[in-house]
Amino acid sequence: ALATRLYMHEKGFIEIETPTLFKSTPEGAREFIVPCRLQPGLFYALPQSPQQFKQILMVAGVDKYFQLARCYRDEDLRADRQPEFTQIDIEMSFVDREDIYSLIEGLLARIWKEILGIEIAVPFPRIAFRDAMNRFGTDKPDTRFGLELVDLTDEFRGSNFRVFSNAVAAGGVVKAINAKGLACVTQGQIEAMTEMARAGGLKGLAYIKVENGEWKSPILKFLSETEKQALQQKLNIEEGDLILFAADRWETACEVLGRIRLYSAQLLTQLGKLRIPDRYDFCWIEDFPLLSYDKENQRWYSTHHPFTAPVPEDVPLLKTDPHKVRGQHYDIVLNGVELGGGSIRIHQPELQKLIFEEVLKIPPQETRLRFGYMLEAFKYGAPPHGGIALGFDRLCAILCKTQSIRDVIAFPKTAKGTCLMTDSPSTVSPKQLRELHIEVKIPPKL
Repeated sequence: ALATRLYMHEKGFIEIETPTLFKSTPEGAREFIVPCRLQPGLFYALPQSPQQFKQILMVAGVDKYFQLARCYRDEDLRADRQPEFTQIDIEMSFVDREDIYSLIEGLLARIWKEILGIEIAVPFPRIAFRDAMNRFGTDKPDTRFGLELVDLTDEFRGSNFRVFSNAVAAGGVVKAINAKGLACVTQGQIEAMTEMARAGGLKGLAYIKVENGEWKSPILKFLSETEKQALQQKLNIEEGDLILFAADRWETACEVLGRIRLYSAQLLTQLGKLRIPDRYDFCWIEDFPLLSYDKENQRWYSTHHPFTAPVPEDVPLLKTDPHKVRGQHYDIVLNGVELGGGSIRIHQPELQKLIFEEVLKIPPQETRLRFGYMLEAFKYGAPPHGGIALGFDRLCAILCKTQSIRDVIAFPKTAKGTCLMTDSPSTVSPKQLRELHIEVKIPPKL
């Protein structure tokens, strides 16, 4: 915290606290709601981030803002999640992505030098979202080892193996990884990978083992000699290899093989056949899709948040091909862990209004109710601006070489969101509820 504050002050930033009692804006994670006693029936929400406040600070002329912000999300807890957490929150005016990258690379280099005594190389590599998915099967890649995905879509277009050719005909892809030296995998481990594939949306998991100079697989009888030669050439197949396939929609195939890649690396490490270097591999992931389509509700949603600016040359596609629009969003990733993310923001009120009403299909009345103050502020001239937020607790956990942020938080909550020391959350008195005009109705246990 001290290293962060000293660095930011050296760079000319002003530390500003933003309100903890905020307005409910039900997009993204669930919010913690706080009833207002003085105005019955009205509620505050605890902020998930200071996003809107810091953008308005840019309009107000504060061109370099930061704070160690407390944030709150009412979501299911995992090893890297707590209902309340801290982030290093930053916003700057008149910047582009490279300015943000340079600032954060300098900050992380300073922290690593002062805390661990380690010099880290800058600038960090930049990887486009689509490249990260195609190579590693995730937008949070651990780049310290290979086992990269290989595309075999063209090789299996029109194949007699219908599982592959039908996927390609439906607009999908065929991808594979070569887990070198893992042909010794047990049947139980194959079943675990197959279950992983099914959980990710595949119907099953095709594989080939190479043992005693022979390819072994239930799918071999469906493959032509030309296809086998293509596999040999593209995957560099050798004795002891295990080839794992995924055929489905692009995103599904990539994500499934991404999870299997990590599992395979774990098995190979246990067998002593893969050594993952004990080093810090940072990278930037950029050019994310601006929008994601929800088939169930038949509408577009912001992939990150609705204030992210589209890549300028993609703006004309907003009304014609929304799925092709890239956002100016970026994530900073270290060894497969997302440290934080940010974006260049929309600063034109007309474009922000178009995103809200014509792309996200938020009714004009609801837009005014939820975001009217931002659109009004933007009318007075918002500078081009952008920012980022880094997970402070996660950063501390990595520096302390622990898997859980609970280990670096004083008084952490349990997986059920309980504070074991104070026994909270707890009931409140009937008098307090009456003052708030609240009646509690607990659903019956099933």
